[in-house]
Amino acid sequence: MNAEILRRVVRAIHIGSQPDLDRLASKIVDNERRTGHMRLADELQAILKQPRPTPATPAAATEITNGFLTLPTSRRHGELLTTLLETRTLEHHMVLPEETEARFARIESEFAARDRLATFGLKPRRTILLYGPPGCGKSLGAKRLAWKTGLPLLKVRFDVLISSYFGESAANLRSIFTAAKEKPCVLLLDECDFIARSRTNSKDIGEASRIVNALLQQMEEYDAPGLLVATTNIESSLDSALFRRFDDVFQVPRPGPHEIEQLLTLTLSGVKLESQMPWQEFARQLTGASAATVVKAAQDAAKAAVLSGRQSVTQAQISQSVAELQRNEAFAREG
Repeated sequence: MNAEILRRVVRAIHIGSQPDLDRLASKIVDNERRTGHMRLADELQAILKQPRPTPATPAAATEITNGFLTLPTSRRHGELLTTLLETRTLEHHMVLPEETEARFARIESEFAARDRLATFGLKPRRTILLYGPPGCGKSLGAKRLAWKTGLPLLKVRFDVLISSYFGESAANLRSIFTAAKEKPCVLLLDECDFIARSRTNSKDIGEASRIVNALLQQMEEYDAPGLLVATTNIESSLDSALFRRFDDVFQVPRPGPHEIEQLLTLTLSGVKLESQMPWQEFARQLTGASAATVVKAAQDAAKAAVLSGRQSVTQAQISQSVAELQRNEAFAREG
């Protein structure tokens, strides 16, 4: 098995993509036949023809498959270009500053009222760019929009989208946008700077520039019935022309003291607390932390309580979790 096929097999196993594995298995059989390993090829083919065990959750698998009859595949290797997540499986609870919450709510309200807006010649916001520091909920924001609107989430796989062959990345991108037009969905370009870096700063004037141009064209002509959500940690690196293609651009910021308190209490709401907690002091200590870090601090304290055999979480356990995360973040900054 050559290295390229081996990489694709491991990647397909990692993301749990059975269609990719099926196509790669057939490719392996063909390669063995071409190299003269007929007996091995016959044995592999016989294995593939054996009845496949019934999956543990066939109903969910059928629902996902039927939602998109044909998911887009890469032009050369036939790998899935997107990952499809059904609405009911999505995380969607967020703790946000009031202004940011209002921006999300406006998108959801406009989508719900899209037919009424159309009678006045108005269109809802459909293309959204979320930016901000890592761990603050940009990807979660896309999942929330999918859950609130009742749409499935179609997440682009950039590792498959990008090809070294001339024009192939752009063709893959067109296939993705075509799929988004066939059925309403939230099309997620997570960490879109991977394909949308500024052309003026890029030293690559070949395929990288072509994929940016292709994305700009698809955004300009975007008329799918769902939403397109892009996220980035480094908005300053994006091509300036891309910003004009979005209907709404806003930041998902780090949580403030009030949001930190909410995140801590919500995360620990399922466990018993030993005493009245100094939430304001914890919030002060976690100032500047991401939402993901705050949630992890609370979860670590809860796990410490369970492992120690206690019936409740103590103030000392939360303090220790907060201190450990602070040390970890300080070490990461120094590194």
